Amino acid sequence: MSAVHHSLIEEKIRNKVSIIVETGDARETTHFALLLAYGASAINPYLALDTIENMVSEGEIYGVNQKVAEENYINAINNGILKILSKMGICTLRSYHGAQIFEALGLSDEVINKYFKGTPSRIGGIGIDTIAKEVLIRHKNAFTRLRKPSTELEVGGLYSWRKEGEYHLFNPESIYKLQYAAKENNYEVYKEYARLINDQSKHLCTIRGLFEFNNKKEISIDEVEPISEIISRFCSGAMSIGSISKEAHETIAIAMNRLGAKSNSGEGGEDETRFILDANGDNRRSAIKQVATSRFGVTANYLVNADELQIKVAQGAKPGEGGHLPGKKVNDYIAKIRHSTPGIDLISPPPHHDIYSIEDLAQLIYDLKSVNPKSRVSVKLVSEVGIGTIAAGVAKAHADLIVVSGHDGGTGAAPISSIRNAGIPWEIGLSETHQCLLLNDLRSRVRLQTDGQLKTGRDVVIASLLGAEEFGFATTALVVMGCTMLRQCHCNTCDMGCATQDPELRKNFKGKPEYLINFLTFVATEVREYMAKLGFRTMNEMIGRIDKLKVSESIDHWKAKNLDLSKILYKPDMPKKIKAYCVKKQDHGLDEAFDHILIQMAETALNDKKKVRGSFEIKNTRRSVGTMLSGEIAKRYGKDGLEEDTITFEFIGSAGQSFGAFGAKGLTLKLEGDANDYVGKGLSGAKIIIKAPINSLFKPEENYIAGNTILYGATSGKAFINGIVGERFAVRNSGAIAVVEGAGNNCCEYMTGGTVVVIGSFGSNFGAGMSGGTSYVLKDKENIKLKMAEKSLEIEELSEEDKAYLFNLINEHYSYTDSKRAKEILDNWNQYAEKFRKIIPRAYKNVLEKMKKNN
Repeated sequence: MSAVHHSLIEEKIRNKVSIIVETGDARETTHFALLLAYGASAINPYLALDTIENMVSEGEIYGVNQKVAEENYINAINNGILKILSKMGICTLRSYHGAQIFEALGLSDEVINKYFKGTPSRIGGIGIDTIAKEVLIRHKNAFTRLRKPSTELEVGGLYSWRKEGEYHLFNPESIYKLQYAAKENNYEVYKEYARLINDQSKHLCTIRGLFEFNNKKEISIDEVEPISEIISRFCSGAMSIGSISKEAHETIAIAMNRLGAKSNSGEGGEDETRFILDANGDNRRSAIKQVATSRFGVTANYLVNADELQIKVAQGAKPGEGGHLPGKKVNDYIAKIRHSTPGIDLISPPPHHDIYSIEDLAQLIYDLKSVNPKSRVSVKLVSEVGIGTIAAGVAKAHADLIVVSGHDGGTGAAPISSIRNAGIPWEIGLSETHQCLLLNDLRSRVRLQTDGQLKTGRDVVIASLLGAEEFGFATTALVVMGCTMLRQCHCNTCDMGCATQDPELRKNFKGKPEYLINFLTFVATEVREYMAKLGFRTMNEMIGRIDKLKVSESIDHWKAKNLDLSKILYKPDMPKKIKAYCVKKQDHGLDEAFDHILIQMAETALNDKKKVRGSFEIKNTRRSVGTMLSGEIAKRYGKDGLEEDTITFEFIGSAGQSFGAFGAKGLTLKLEGDANDYVGKGLSGAKIIIKAPINSLFKPEENYIAGNTILYGATSGKAFINGIVGERFAVRNSGAIAVVEGAGNNCCEYMTGGTVVVIGSFGSNFGAGMSGGTSYVLKDKENIKLKMAEKSLEIEELSEEDKAYLFNLINEHYSYTDSKRAKEILDNWNQYAEKFRKIIPRAYKNVLEKMKKNN
């Protein structure tokens, strides 16, 4: 199909015909996505449809007739394709058609150039003859079985282990030995487990399984740095509370803190009670706090209680995914932490909703360093083609650490259809990143970490030789805690109590901190043994030593023997002065922050809770004003902050980016002038007021006064803006109250709580992905229905209760901003009250009504 597609393009007649594919191979979402991406105009999956017909007739599918069953299947495929389009940032099927947004693994250059022209393929692989051989083997198996008494197909087992099916490194034997070794603290049994994983000569499951060590110069193990130094480089992978159970999440945190390693909160916030030590001295606080595009639970208090703040750009191991928590997993506890509503799906916006460029990423890094200067800031990228270029930009944006996440991960939330089809092995991405950073003389100022089902000390050593200096364990940590890899994480039916919020199933969780402590100690012990054999005394000596790796000469598999791993094992010829690991800190420019002046002026408020006022001129080179001060408030007073208006600072001029970002309760920022993007990003209880200059000649309600992406991820507080703002206003707002006099496109996207009032015009795609909260907009001159993004939203006339609430908000807006637009509405309230409409998600409205009845 792809060959026909490219041939027609070369003949310049592709736009004159459609290509319809009739195939029995297309079954799953990714199969259809591939065909569409390589030029298919329509697809007839006849075998899938015939199978559904047979299953209905045999009674394997019941409750629906054949037609309904087929329609359900087609709808499921359509929804899956939409998910793939959205995670790639593509809005229409026409844009996706023929776009080839895939990378090939294991196909030769000859096949790529002839059939899949333009597709990245970096490790070579099989040719057309081998592909034909596979097809003939499958054909032979099928027709041989038809002549036997049993006509059952092979069991497969691509996703979950099946006896006599596809080989998995995590199988009943390896899982048993791992769990037994961890529970009994038995290193000999761990070595048996490690041999099962490390020796992949019979079953080639990973790229690292194709490597062997060379140039061995053995030293005494007594000369190798201690276990504690190696363990300090370990962390748990980002698994959010919600994707896994409370018990599993906290047990992992306790283990990592006891070890002197780091646990990762994942996206989704963290219970503030965990910031306080337990009576026995255990620490349940996650040292690494993740800040994903969704900003669930990201408050100033959350950020200051971290040693590392991790920006999840690429949605972890599964590009664009890992951030959709089904409503059935959102109980009262999870909803409270995430500032959302129980029972309602929580969807992460794509990364480009707030990070359009490296400059935007640099701003977020600066914001996070401002709110918590002592923490380091890491950026999590997914292993995929081009990651090296992105990583170079990330290093220039002053990230302290870069995480390369491999495709094997995706614990707790990744859809089953993406388990095998999203991302690529970390070996490829890590090698590309390390090489690119070296070539641009950036490697010495940023640390590199990798994760993606690291299972043994050998995995850690290979990762280190390829350039990593820190190492994450997620899936393996869960297996140690009792997970048996049933691949049901998204279903909330985990019998082991690891990846479920069901209170009854959670009782089955048997994991203990000691198990994970034992396992990671074993891994570090194995690492030391390899270091001694390779002649390394410290981990730093081992980082980037690609010369210690080579492709195993014993590999003779009929498919693997044609792989070309030279690009992974390439070592740039660099001057000795360029280090292969981090030796210097990034300069974040915090010493010049304007907030030092604000903190000094606010000392009496910070120390004695006495009210403080001040006035300043401001210019747009002053970024993140109020953010460092908010961090100080959160450090001293936690989530409760200070009383409202304890610290009131007024500014005149043009504010730079992130004015009032992560503003904490008790802080009031008044600006007479205009502001750049990201005003009130992550607002955490502060009040922000922006008004037009007193002597201005323009009409504020007709002019822009602030930029894009305002109130992104706000959790509480208020904002009153006397003018029009840019696009994506109040995206992922989950608790803030805002009044604005006009907004651009995509207003209130993915909102889960709070209130937004727009007393002027607004752009298209209003409320896309909105699952909670309430908006009030003017119908006057606006065709609201045409601008709504979601059929799940209801547009209602105002009740008397709504009218009273809205009047008070607009009145408050007027009192702070002297808005002429607000005064006109208030003076003609009865007339305008009939023009306002309330926009509320249907599911959210139903939940509120149920809660009201129960109370």
